[in-house]
Amino acid sequence: MAARRTLGFAVRNYSQAAAKGWLTEDFLDSLREVVGSSNVSTATPVCEQHGHDESMHRCRPPDAVVWPQNVEQVSLLAKACYSRGAPIIPFGTGTGLEGGVSAVKGGVCFNLTQMDQISELNAEDFTVAVEPGVTRKALNSYLRGSGLWFPVDPGADASLCGMAATSASGTNAVRYGTMRQNVLNLQVVLPDGRVLHTAGKSRRPRKSAAGYHLTGLFVGSEGTLGLITQAILRLHGTPEATVAAVCAFPSVQAAVDSTVQVLQTGIPIARIEFLDDVMVAACNRHSGLSYAELPTLFLEFHGTENSVEEQVQATGEIVQSNGGSDFVWAREQEARSQLWAARHNAWYAALALRPGRKGYSTDVCVPISRLPAILLETKKDLLESKLTGPIVGHVGDGNFHCLLIFDPEDAEESRRVAEFSQRLVRRALAMDGTCTGEHGIGLGKRQFLREEVDEVALSTMQQIKVALDPKNLMNPGKVL
Repeated sequence: MAARRTLGFAVRNYSQAAAKGWLTEDFLDSLREVVGSSNVSTATPVCEQHGHDESMHRCRPPDAVVWPQNVEQVSLLAKACYSRGAPIIPFGTGTGLEGGVSAVKGGVCFNLTQMDQISELNAEDFTVAVEPGVTRKALNSYLRGSGLWFPVDPGADASLCGMAATSASGTNAVRYGTMRQNVLNLQVVLPDGRVLHTAGKSRRPRKSAAGYHLTGLFVGSEGTLGLITQAILRLHGTPEATVAAVCAFPSVQAAVDSTVQVLQTGIPIARIEFLDDVMVAACNRHSGLSYAELPTLFLEFHGTENSVEEQVQATGEIVQSNGGSDFVWAREQEARSQLWAARHNAWYAALALRPGRKGYSTDVCVPISRLPAILLETKKDLLESKLTGPIVGHVGDGNFHCLLIFDPEDAEESRRVAEFSQRLVRRALAMDGTCTGEHGIGLGKRQFLREEVDEVALSTMQQIKVALDPKNLMNPGKVL
């Protein structure tokens, strides 16, 4: 238990210490009146299933789980919780990595997966509206044949509204942006049950200078300000041509230098992902590949046939100037899918390096010019700390992950992981970066948020939280 506490992963007994006068049969009956008895559960296995995500964090499960079918029911449920003082925890697909769904004060978990409607597809305007039960893959399947797609791809088949709540990113962000650039409007149920349209009901302009940017306020709010019940998203045209390639380098420095030079040259590359030698070896074993076990870039080019050829030629010249190998091509859909499946399965490939152990993913992001330095220092730190930590990253936007594989029951190894993670974050902050590029603050990075922003910024965040959630019922214990 001491090892887990060192990492901030201890099971904290928040809810037992808190009075739960709201948790009565009358209150549960009021929830059943809204959604029906079959859509309210207090069963221990169900609550435990909703009390954690894919992170190392483990806290007390919620006291009840509800499955609303529409925004009206979400509003009525929120009003019931607000009037009784019951904490509210939004739940999508549970694929988060920072303990964002842990019910640290108990409460009612709102499982929003049954709200899965896709509506208001406007092909000429490149927009679509989705409810929180719609996942990234489901949307792109729906769009097949329309000439449009949604490119934000964090790897997991996450809920799109959940991706908005965590400001998710992924392999395509270098060209298409993160969720922050691809959300035009949100429908949000506030803690007291009021329904907010952050940019005005059904409005979907590409830009607006009208009032405060409320949409941006809720993107990345991690469920602490309200429940996102619909998102109007920006779509993109499906590229005429797509080509993927893999290229190995003699050193980390050479691979990252190539990345920086590609971006500085203005090549509109769609994906440029870095895997260190340890990660490539793990992916080879896990996915049945045979790439050279060296620092490697996975790249993808989108555009017309002619523009893709121009991008490939320009990138190839940069790669060669840095000692990179010839490209290994993946031109057909099946080959590209295999390549990116290997990249997205990096987490499981890393876990397979030490079967039976657990994994923790770091998530720092730095200005691109500082990327070579921080990667080299991090590789050195991993070796000196004697830790298993393959590195993979969205290096096109300065974001990378160390996938630390360790035994949480080993106090000494857990201490080394915790100390390494702290050094990495502070190294990123010293380079004008951030503690989290895409996973969010959640439970584990609250102290680092305090170090990243000044007291004025932190107090402003706290004032916003109090203004929108004066009873501190929305996903309490997260972010702040």
